[in-house]
Amino acid sequence: MKAFIAATIITGIAAVMFLTMIAWSQPASDDYGAREVERKTGDDLLVRKCRDFDINGTGDNHEWKKTEYTSLIKLDKGGKNYDSKFKILYSTAGIYVLFSGQDDRITTNEYQDFGNIYNGDVFEIFFHPRPQLPVYFEYEVNQLGKQLILMISNINGQRNSWAPWHHTGKNESGIKMKVEVVGGMRKLNAPIRSWKAELFIPYASLGLVSNEPPASGTSWNANFCRLDYDSGSAIKWSWTPTIKSSFHQLDQFRSIKFE
Repeated sequence: MKAFIAATIITGIAAVMFLTMIAWSQPASDDYGAREVERKTGDDLLVRKCRDFDINGTGDNHEWKKTEYTSLIKLDKGGKNYDSKFKILYSTAGIYVLFSGQDDRITTNEYQDFGNIYNGDVFEIFFHPRPQLPVYFEYEVNQLGKQLILMISNINGQRNSWAPWHHTGKNESGIKMKVEVVGGMRKLNAPIRSWKAELFIPYASLGLVSNEPPASGTSWNANFCRLDYDSGSAIKWSWTPTIKSSFHQLDQFRSIKFE
């Protein structure tokens, strides 16, 4: 009798696991919204493949010569028309991103890592590798080298975010970051001419969204953004020019395609 009960329990557990696997393999349910976020095609940004290299914040490694800068579009009136742009590459280990932007001043506060650094000057990255699922990755960095790393679910406009390395420390993420400030000191309210942020994001750090290297021809939805507060209010830049209310408008993300 005991053997029969044990066998029944094991069979039940196996069935639950099987059904769970089936559920996860299906497209997102209608809870995700009235329609599935579509892959933006026709204007794919080609992500060139590179060899792994050390970052230093300047973007002067020869691997960056494999690609060109892509401009960010200023979305708001007011503020200065700071030139803002980015580059992106990928390797078998992860994704490299280089931001560059003109600036007059470091406008932020004494934030710590995983603080609300978006209330000051930042560059931002969004990766949404599987548009049929409501889970995506966000990364932010400011001129003082403070970071915010988030995994986010967005269901019917209701966002829930999780900072996966908040308690263990940013170094546990494996993300490498270097910031360079040009024309001034790297301190609060310092006058400057521009700043850069050079990043390496390993696939392992993308965890819940995609921790596998993309194959050649793979496409992800993504966006690259900037916030600047020199004018006294938030002025936004975005690779996606159709953003209206929030950088989190997943249906406005554009497609990047891996070489």
